[in-house]
Parts: sequence; C-alpha cells; structure tokens
Amino acid sequence: MTAHAPVPLTRPTPDALAAVVAGLAERFGTRLSTAEALRAQHASTLTWAPSQPPDAVVFPHTTEEVQTIVRLCAEHRVPVIPFGTGSSLEGHVNAPLGGISVDLSGMNRILAVHTEDLDCVVEAGLTRKALNLSLRDQGLFFPIDPGADASFGGMASTRASGTNAVRYGTMRDAVLGLTAVLPGGEIVRTGSRARKSAAGYDLTRLLVGAEGTLGIITELSLRLSGIPEATAAGHCSFPSVKAACDATILTIQSGLPVARIELLDAVQVRASNAYSKLALPETPLLLVEFHGTEASVREQAERFGEIAAGEGGGAFAWATEAEARTRLWQARHDAYWAALGLRPGARAVATDVCVPISRLADCVAETQRDIVASGLLAPIVGHVGDGNFHAQLLVDPEDTAEVARATGFIDRLVARALAMEGTCTGEHGVGQKKMRFLEAEHGADALAAMRALKRALDPLGIMNPGKMLAA
Repeated sequence: MTAHAPVPLTRPTPDALAAVVAGLAERFGTRLSTAEALRAQHASTLTWAPSQPPDAVVFPHTTEEVQTIVRLCAEHRVPVIPFGTGSSLEGHVNAPLGGISVDLSGMNRILAVHTEDLDCVVEAGLTRKALNLSLRDQGLFFPIDPGADASFGGMASTRASGTNAVRYGTMRDAVLGLTAVLPGGEIVRTGSRARKSAAGYDLTRLLVGAEGTLGIITELSLRLSGIPEATAAGHCSFPSVKAACDATILTIQSGLPVARIELLDAVQVRASNAYSKLALPETPLLLVEFHGTEASVREQAERFGEIAAGEGGGAFAWATEAEARTRLWQARHDAYWAALGLRPGARAVATDVCVPISRLADCVAETQRDIVASGLLAPIVGHVGDGNFHAQLLVDPEDTAEVARATGFIDRLVARALAMEGTCTGEHGVGQKKMRFLEAEHGADALAAMRALKRALDPLGIMNPGKMLAA
C-alpha cells in the first residue's frame, strides 16, 4: 500500500471558534462553559504530556445532543475531543489545537439489563463501579477492572483491560455493540445483543480502541458475568522478579483458571506498605485471585501454592473473607498514588508494554536492569497473567537530563517489547505519547491503511486530532 500523508491538523480560526461557542451556548445554556479552571480539568493531568486545554467544554445528555455538537463543529471545522473521566495516561484528552471538549459524564444511565442473557446496555458516561453497584443484587458483575473508576465510553475507546483480563478478557471482548456519532454527525449503531455475528464489517471492533479519533461512543451493549460462588485471594513473596514471573508462566501453562495474577516489584511493595498501611515482605510479590465454587477455589489456591514453592516463593497466604481480599486489591489499585510517595514532588510517568507470556520474565528482568543503569526510580507492577506490565517513572520535569534519561528508557522498553514480538502498549493506548512507536510495531503499509480509514471517516480531521496517528 502506498504511504499517504496524515490528515492535516490546523487550529480553527477565531471566527469559526466564536461561531461554534455561540451556537453551543444558544443550544446548551449553562451546560457550556469557557471557564479557565474547568477547561484545565479537561486536559491531560496524569502524565508529563503538556496540558493542552480545550476552548470550551459542553455537557450533552443524549446521543442526539452529541450529534448536534459534532455537526456544528464539522460545519466550522473545529476539533472535537471526547472526555470520560480524564483517567487516561497518554494525553488522550488533550486539545493540541483547541476545540470543544465533549464531557459525557451526564450520560450515565443504565438503559437495560438482560439478566437471562448476561448483558446490559449503558450510556458512555456511566462508570464501572456505578454499574457493578447496581448489578450486585442481581448476581451479576462487569469484570473489566482497569483500576480507575473509568467511564465505559473511555474504557471502550482505549480498549482498557485490568486485573481481571487474564480470565475475563478486555474491552475488546466485552463490547457486543455500540452507538456512536461519527465525525460528520451520522449516528451509527453497530453489532447486536447476539453473542456472535458474521454480518458485514465489524464496526464495533473498529471503534473500540480508536481512542475517539473515529467518532464519539455514546451507548454500549456489554457482556456481564455471574458473581462467583466463592472467591479466594492471597499473596506470595518471591526472591526475585524472575522467580515471580516464572511462577506466573507455569500457572498459566498449567491451565490453572486464575482470575487475577498481579506482580509488584520490591520498590512498589515498599511504596504500597507505606501508603496502604500494610506489612508485606519488601520483595517481589504476586497477588492472586481465584473464582469458582468453594471446593474449586480451595483446590486452585493449594495448587498455586505448590507452583510458587517450586519457584522459590514463600508461603501463599490466602483468604476468602471479603474484607481481607478488598484490602489487598485496593492496595494494588492505589499503586499509582503509593508510588508518588516515594519521591514527593516528582511527576509520575506511567508506561506499559505487553509481551508473549513466555518472554515475560526476560522482559521484566532486563527492564529492571535498565532502570538501575539509567539512574531512575521506577517501580514495576503488572497484569502478568497476560504478559502486560507497567513501569511508573518518578521524574523531575524541570531536570532536562533526567527527562532525557526517562525518554530514552521508554524508547528502549518499547524496543525490547517489540523485539520479543510484543506491543508498545497493552492497555494504556497510544494517545499523544506513543504515536512514534506505531510504525515500528505495525509497519508503514499498516499505518497507511489506518490513515486511510481515518481520512474516510474524518476527512476534516476534527475528531480528537493529534492522537493515535502522527501528523
């Protein structure tokens, strides 16, 4: 395929922007804001990507209102930036050319729950915790758990996963169909509630993971799971990260149906002990969870303990009580904030890669050596059951030499993952910060195909510009 030029990016003219803001103010009243503080909240805040606020923020309540916004922006060629909860880590919500941030938090209804079919229909602004709270009395839950209480529109757009992915899959597997507003203002409804289909192009999968560059997702049909009869969770310490990874690999290869298996290196354990008031041995640690019947989870936990011991692990301390399990997993979800305590005043730069599970131990061990050689502080955590791990660099953004070392480290981390037939990101997404790696991962022809899709659906280049595809 012949390479094509990227969609051109230009800042809207002052007259075009003024026309859009005036039109939205007339239609949305107080649900449109140009306040500086609110605009700042709708830019990147969780990464070292420079904060690039939009020119205005609007809060729609229906798909038709989103359509109105997009049509007006398309008419005047003003950028549109979808916004969920702002928890993404690669600059997805920044507005590098200004424009209108479309905050979907007001679209947070559960539209239908089909208990017998194990699925539901929700609006894009609903968060996973709100859905699970509502589903609890029906014996159902939504298992995709990225840590942050993210919105479903954002989770689908970034193809999120999380701690349960090793058993329940990612958002790619969880979304049955969706409703989206395309860059020209067309409303499309993709997929169905059927569990499989061979009808036409798979537009659902095209929009899931597109990071808002091909349209704004407004509604989703989601797979649900039954709440397991019993759950057992626990932790096991290891003498090295390699030993912990080797235990993970053997656990998966043995066919043990683990629901969660998470790695914390010694630096992260130290941070989590201080932040979450724990007393775990400050050596590499696996947090593990099993779902099933009471008998099966006991058998699984005992079998994992045997595997861990064979790889040099300590005693596997496990429990079935909800309070003990919740405390452990909350500590894991608080890893980002816990790590910040290791170097007060530093900026956190969280990055992730994913490799085939057979290469996991080598990749993590090499990465640890690279961290030390680079003189950086960067605890490692990972959803290691599917080969995905994260390094959270703690960097002084005013120290140009340290920033350069951190950038070089990320470049080498990605190169290492790609050399092991992995990917530059397992779940954070591309956004602004990982665009430079896409050609190395996919090749020039694949990138040209992606750009052709972008141009076909968004010829004006207004939909979340400056993300995914370099321009």
